[in-house]
Amino acid sequence: MRPSIALRSSTVRLTLFTRANCGLCDVAKSRIVEFKKQRPVDYVEVDIMSPGQEKWKAVYDFDVPVLHVDKGAGKADSSNGPTLDAAKKLMHRFTVQEVEAAVEEVEAAST
Repeated sequence: MRPSIALRSSTVRLTLFTRANCGLCDVAKSRIVEFKKQRPVDYVEVDIMSPGQEKWKAVYDFDVPVLHVDKGAGKADSSNGPTLDAAKKLMHRFTVQEVEAAVEEVEAAST
């Protein structure tokens, strides 16, 4: 039996690492908006140039946009923030179908 949409949406968090004036980031955001129309998920954007985001700037300075698809999201876990090692990562140019496949992979691994 497959979990309901409400149950599935609380098990995955999408985190987009981005920066201002990034054309690829704008395309990535539009793909995520398309995906969210099909299926609600927890979603966070992290501007790697913002104060307090030095860790992510050091990791992704020349690679944005990067999308982390991470398990364990939801109200109780949202304060934990994104992780580097556990996340499934999509980089630069990705499609809605690739986002969907990554979400399903993370869900399958967490059940």
